[in-house]
Amino acid sequence: MIGQRLEVRQGQGLVITPQLQQAIKLLQLSNLELDDFVEQELERNPLLQREEPEGETPEVAERAEAGDGEMTFGDGVGEGSVAAMDAGSDDVYGDAAPGERTSDRMTDEAQPGLSDWSSAGKGGSVFEGEGERPDTHEPTLWEHLQAQASSAGFTAADHGIALTLIDATDEGGYLRGELAEFADRLGVPLARIEAVLAVCQGFEPTGIMARSVPECLKLQLIERNRFDPAMAALLDNLDLLARRDLTALRRACDVDAEDLAEMIAELKALTPRPGAGFGGEPAQTVVPDVHVRPDPAGGWRVELNADTLPRLLVDKRYHGLVQAGARSDTEKTFVADCAAQANWLVKSLDQRAKTILKVSSEIVRQQDAFFAFGVEFLRPLNLKTVADAIGMHESTVSRVTSNKYVATPRGVFELKFFFTAAIQSVDGASSHSAEAVRHRIKTMIDGEGLEGDVLSDDRIVEILKETGIDIARRTVAKYREALRIPSSVQRRRMLKTA
Repeated sequence: MIGQRLEVRQGQGLVITPQLQQAIKLLQLSNLELDDFVEQELERNPLLQREEPEGETPEVAERAEAGDGEMTFGDGVGEGSVAAMDAGSDDVYGDAAPGERTSDRMTDEAQPGLSDWSSAGKGGSVFEGEGERPDTHEPTLWEHLQAQASSAGFTAADHGIALTLIDATDEGGYLRGELAEFADRLGVPLARIEAVLAVCQGFEPTGIMARSVPECLKLQLIERNRFDPAMAALLDNLDLLARRDLTALRRACDVDAEDLAEMIAELKALTPRPGAGFGGEPAQTVVPDVHVRPDPAGGWRVELNADTLPRLLVDKRYHGLVQAGARSDTEKTFVADCAAQANWLVKSLDQRAKTILKVSSEIVRQQDAFFAFGVEFLRPLNLKTVADAIGMHESTVSRVTSNKYVATPRGVFELKFFFTAAIQSVDGASSHSAEAVRHRIKTMIDGEGLEGDVLSDDRIVEILKETGIDIARRTVAKYREALRIPSSVQRRRMLKTA
């Protein structure tokens, strides 16, 4: 019989509040992303302000203690506050894969803070006893090509086509995109696109706006008057040159060994990336989140990098003023929300710093042999081992180690570098780190030129098994390819050529 009735049931469920979602999100942000997030919060929330380096004013309370973190292996780190950030489920907030970020090309007008020295006067100088201030702006590749296009004698329509092609040129100087797509987009015949491209490929530097490496090298050879049928055959068989198969290359080019050696030497003198010599966007320097230093008392000292941690304060005095001046319910609600969000953000940043410090300290404790002796002593480690040791969930450890870097006496490493797979030993009693095994393979191959023998993958497997590492041949081949090391046949050809 079908009917309706009321029932009361008791159950358990995971409820993620907006504040906890924000705390989890903060864990996986990098230094730059966190700084951008804090700047947005400072603009949005009037009760937040940065801590002044000179000290704290007496009217300000509730400061974030996220900047003074330090830990040795026996210290506690605020277990209760850190545990509040652990959601206990790896499907609450999945780790977002970092996407490729395309930066806009900056022009002179888009660069803030640059002074206009052209208005300083015709005969005068801004500084006494000095001439005109030199222009230190380094032109980019696109500015260089646009200047040449403006003086190339194009019609207005062809000039627009040229600018479109220049805009599709990457930093290496290669044209990215199909000419047919440009023709469809601009509504012009394909032959006209090709004609404009032919003129643009005559710009400096030589080889610019080519669509492939052979075409780039061909343009440079034509300028040197060295492009002949033999060179054309060589450019058509660059794969043979990469494999050092000189016998097949001589047959393809129909030349002897001496002529082929001269042709290869000419290719080496060319520039495969003609646009690399121009100024572009500066590379972003990796700023470590954690410092690891030797402890005078023994072991290692793990410290947070205070320069990367934002110091925020909640201005209690200003909060009292605006709260007293709030009259309507909407205003009171807004002030209350701002105060709650500011307090939670300060607390979340403090918890984030403590969590990073706690996870980093456990990683250093697990990998102490690496810091003392090098990569060959890197131990197998996974997220679960660290999570169980510090009483957190694997998803929390995963978020903490994403986009975080540690500065050590052996260099700067991403925290995820220390998590490596395990390779069993021959006796089965112990295991070896995959990263350490890769390092051994690379060391053995690097010593081939000195000993005169080229090691095959099978021989590498035998040597590793003699040292107690049980590994398959396909695993050795996979590690070798990941290290971009050619096969034994190709390495043997390279040694003979050298």
